[in-house]
Amino acid sequence: MTAGTSGRAKSVVRIGIATAVLHVLLIQPNHPLAMTWDALLLFPLELPVIILGLLALGRSWVGSAFRVLITGGLTLIFILKSADFISFTALSRGFNPVTDLSLIDAFIRLMAGSLGPALTIATLVLGTVSILAVIGACWWATGVWAKLHVPRPLAWGAAPAAILAASLAAAEVGQVMDDWPLPFEPPGAAFTARLGAERIEMVRNTRAELRTFRQAAANDPFESADTLFEAIDRDVLIIFVESYGRTSFDTPLFADLHLETLSRYGADLAELGLSQRSGFLTSPTRGGQSWLSHATFANGLWVNNQISYAAALSSGRQSLYHHAAEAGFRTATVMPQITLEWPESERMGFEQVLVANDLGYGGVPLNWVTMPDQFTLAALDRLVRNNPDPRRLFAQVVLVSSHAPWVPVPEILPWDAVGDGSVYDDLMATSDPPDVVWRDRDRVRAQYRLAVDYALQSVFEYALLHAEDPPLILVLGDHQAAEFIALDDRAEVPLHVIGPADLVDQLSHVAPTAGLIPADDVPVIAMDSLRDILLTAYSMQSDQQLGN
Repeated sequence: MTAGTSGRAKSVVRIGIATAVLHVLLIQPNHPLAMTWDALLLFPLELPVIILGLLALGRSWVGSAFRVLITGGLTLIFILKSADFISFTALSRGFNPVTDLSLIDAFIRLMAGSLGPALTIATLVLGTVSILAVIGACWWATGVWAKLHVPRPLAWGAAPAAILAASLAAAEVGQVMDDWPLPFEPPGAAFTARLGAERIEMVRNTRAELRTFRQAAANDPFESADTLFEAIDRDVLIIFVESYGRTSFDTPLFADLHLETLSRYGADLAELGLSQRSGFLTSPTRGGQSWLSHATFANGLWVNNQISYAAALSSGRQSLYHHAAEAGFRTATVMPQITLEWPESERMGFEQVLVANDLGYGGVPLNWVTMPDQFTLAALDRLVRNNPDPRRLFAQVVLVSSHAPWVPVPEILPWDAVGDGSVYDDLMATSDPPDVVWRDRDRVRAQYRLAVDYALQSVFEYALLHAEDPPLILVLGDHQAAEFIALDDRAEVPLHVIGPADLVDQLSHVAPTAGLIPADDVPVIAMDSLRDILLTAYSMQSDQQLGN
């Protein structure tokens, strides 16, 4: 092989690799379901725009500027698609630049608690290196094409061809933005530009939704109502069970255990004279962001992102707990998952706020889970309910044992054995760490199954413990677990109402089924309607007096 032939062969290989780099960046999947070999067969219609543009502009200063633009744009698309992939995996939705940037810190802390600091740091370093590698590879690939010597007539011809290809991509963007019709949709083609256009549309829609949300927050029919909750003569406990969703009822992997637990405790509670009713709610979130469900329930507003969450807190709207306080209740919240400052709690209507450091837990954290649910409920009695204050209690309790990573899972103990929580230390010492368990998705699902069952047992054991003088207890799932864990993409969660029959029956329209297992065909109620339903059901006033 002559030197000239060898050089041409190397040049062809270099061009092929450069084209492959641009191709892979453009067809990078942004959804787990798109991670198939078939994705490699897609033809990105931006690719000819880039190549023809590089050929036409060459090594001129305009060509260099074009390379900077392409490298920056593809790097941004790489980051956005990666964020989409993570968001679809964890939350069953795409990444929203307006509302989700503030979640990055929470995501890193969750990783640290679940996988440990070393793996978290390694993951962050790998992500940073990947971005730098994309920048370098893209700059090199565009340089290969820009430096390619082509006859001047061919270079001139590349310019109108690039303009034509760009027009097709622009037409696709227009279709997303304003429903302009695309002239044709080539089979097997892909438009990466569509992703950017969708995000622009998402930002526009998010801002419009926020304006509507603020109007709804300002319109509260219960703002001037009195005699609310006068029908309740006892403590009220709102207990959120982490990651407890509808999959527990009709996905065989989980339902076999969870339905058996619900049936057994339903019989035990009934034997002690406690009434129970159940139904299903639609949660504003899936896979995570439990606080959105807490805010939706408390404020009677559909709080499905960080922007609406902040707007709800700053609106001055009275939450369920504000109304309870005005009705003469002591209000409190028990939040074992809060380990940092929580200044927004001052606007939620709670008189007493107990976070992780306030609960007296003397054991080691169970990875991300700060303390087991049974300890949290024991602390509820010790620090909140066993209080000389004669006022009735209205409290929110958020349980976390069924939060990822779902390892280790405790067992139910006698209540007098819980102590300061150090009894759980041996469990951590003898259990596999999350990075071992999470290598096998089937094992992760098995751990999730056990963790939810433990959480349910903790709640119902607590209800049995207080059966002689029962509070009114509402048990809610906050959201469905991530789809790859729950094997279910619905946003539906259970609602159980437990207590004296006269109070439980007041919620029969949202919890239609007697017992702890709701019928499959019960109407599913939106979670944001529950605040107003509770205020109406337990008020001495009529609907007309309440402004409904």
